[in-house]
Amino acid sequence: MFRIPPTKRRRQVLLNMDSDFENVMLNASEFIKGRLFFVSLSTNIKPKSTSTVHYFSIDNELSYDSFYLDFGPLNLAMLYHYSDKLKKKLNNPAFINKKIVHCTGPDFQKRANAAFLIGSYAIIYLDLEPEKAFEILNQGSQKDYTQFRDASIGQPYTISLLDCLKAVKKALHFGFFNFESFDFLEYEHYERVENGDFNWIVPNKFIAFCGPQNRSKLSNIGYPVHSPETYFSYFRRHKVSTVIRLNKKDYDASKFIQAGFDHKDLYFVDGGTPSDRIMQNFINICENAKGAIAVHCKAGLGRTGSLIACYIMKHWKFTAEESIAWIRICRPGSIIGHQQNWLQQKENQLWEAGDMYRKRVGLASPPKCAVGIYSFSELKRKKSQDNVTGIVKKVDCMEINDPQDNLDHEETQGDKLNVIKAQRSRSKFASNMPLEREKLRRVHVTTTTTTTNNQTVLRGGKVVTSAARVTGSSTSRVMTKRGSDERDWSWSCEKSKIISPSYQWG
Repeated sequence: MFRIPPTKRRRQVLLNMDSDFENVMLNASEFIKGRLFFVSLSTNIKPKSTSTVHYFSIDNELSYDSFYLDFGPLNLAMLYHYSDKLKKKLNNPAFINKKIVHCTGPDFQKRANAAFLIGSYAIIYLDLEPEKAFEILNQGSQKDYTQFRDASIGQPYTISLLDCLKAVKKALHFGFFNFESFDFLEYEHYERVENGDFNWIVPNKFIAFCGPQNRSKLSNIGYPVHSPETYFSYFRRHKVSTVIRLNKKDYDASKFIQAGFDHKDLYFVDGGTPSDRIMQNFINICENAKGAIAVHCKAGLGRTGSLIACYIMKHWKFTAEESIAWIRICRPGSIIGHQQNWLQQKENQLWEAGDMYRKRVGLASPPKCAVGIYSFSELKRKKSQDNVTGIVKKVDCMEINDPQDNLDHEETQGDKLNVIKAQRSRSKFASNMPLEREKLRRVHVTTTTTTTNNQTVLRGGKVVTSAARVTGSSTSRVMTKRGSDERDWSWSCEKSKIISPSYQWG
């Protein structure tokens, strides 16, 4: 790749950066001529904005929740928040004559995630090809971007920043997502362990979720599990027709069947790869399903992600790395260890099968989706409360052991991943209220005392806290904590003014 390393003088003139920061600059990338830049620094100290340049950083605002040694890419909701933030900066009258500079510090993991965000923004909103965005990110770079790895502690199985950018481009092209109608609150709500732990991967086609148990309770090793009944309401409203189980039988399949869902068992070992027979059976079931398919294993990450990736590779011709990247952007931690090598080995076989399938059914090219995942619709605006949202209230009084359940008590890889995810969730503010009420809470102004930290912190796509002072007003904008009790929410609604549902980051 041909790179043009900018001289110190060129970069200094370009960004109006003083000489102190010029000496710690690793590279400067220009995405909009004279307007939008991405800068890597060898220091955590962010430059101060001037009358001609506005600097900002998301290194401590958007943060990945790791399982083991994985660190990214950041999830789809975070990409939405970043894009919304950057669009507002570019359109802000106060910044109209300023250069907008996204700075990132020396942490190689945060640097890779920051590059993923602005590179994806350039693909979505500036219509750049992934290769061009990647080339710009590498302009004058003194070091390469570190590769993202799988959610394990052993030998790393990696995908590159370019793989992730290509995945975003293909997903955008085929209509997998559309930020103009993206409901980030729904994503953030249902990804939580206590609210169901599931994510859409392909619109109206695939949901990946954590494996249910016969009863909603705390598992033997301490994480909340959900009964099949927990999911009925949501699955029905979103036209899920089929449930596919890939792990050992931890619940009675007749519960889904009697509720009107098709249920299929395609077991293979936790952390393993499926046989060709299982892979083909999975694809056949999904091709003939009348509605969306909800797929689970123990944690809904490894086995689940691997088979969904096969379908994406066949029907939308993603590469193995692109399918892995997209599924991880939707559901972080998916596809683990040698499952990645297995997908790479199956790539040509699945592409050929996809070509034959499209020829047989008369499709000239892979189909495009009419709406993206988590898109607003009349169906999703219904105020009917999902059983899933009440699960937190039930967990506290449930038995830890259920002697009637025929469970496999051997701790598996899926169990370990579930425990980690549950521990992360407990360290944050758990939501005890319906999603519709939670949406209302997130858009209020409340009176507050002076704060010492003005940053909004998002981890794993979930708001932890935020406080940003509103210019010319005695009130401050606060994103209320999910853990606040009902009285706090009622006071907020009664006393405060409703504002537009947007984040006001620095």
